[in-house]
Amino acid sequence: MSDLQQPDPVTAKRPLVWGRFSSLVLAVALTGFVLDQTSKLWLLFGYGLGVNGPIEVLPFVEFVLVWNRGVSYGLFQQDSLAGQWILAGLTLAITIGMWVWSARCQSKLVALALGLVIAGALGNGVDRFAYGAVVDFVHFHVGDFSWYVFNIADVCIIAGVAGLLYDSFRNGPNSAAK
Repeated sequence: MSDLQQPDPVTAKRPLVWGRFSSLVLAVALTGFVLDQTSKLWLLFGYGLGVNGPIEVLPFVEFVLVWNRGVSYGLFQQDSLAGQWILAGLTLAITIGMWVWSARCQSKLVALALGLVIAGALGNGVDRFAYGAVVDFVHFHVGDFSWYVFNIADVCIIAGVAGLLYDSFRNGPNSAAK
């Protein structure tokens, strides 16, 4: 058998669906997803945030109801049903891609980070399918300065991306892809 016919030992051992840290990724993703959805469901239907109005948590933090029909920071707002389904479909495709990446990763940090991103993507993705928009509710503000409104899924995504960036700088430019 020639070298051209033999499988590459690196890619031959790379799983597609379940890998070394998949249990960790699944646990982190499920935990983040449940926290995100539980908070949204309670604020929407338990407290009735849309009816009862904002909740002041601290002088600079309040819970308000904002329906985000776009992506991060309200970019690419989609008012049409087709646009909302495209965003939902992209969320699903990205989540599948992240899972495949996580099945192949060789680092706990990368697995944890990908689990967080998956948690956030699933949390916001379920909102898109259920409501046609993402439920955002945490609002930071100081005086006239107002930061954007976000949710637990967004925190998971930001923390996951920060972990991936940290790993890429810690071990070299391509370490997160390994």
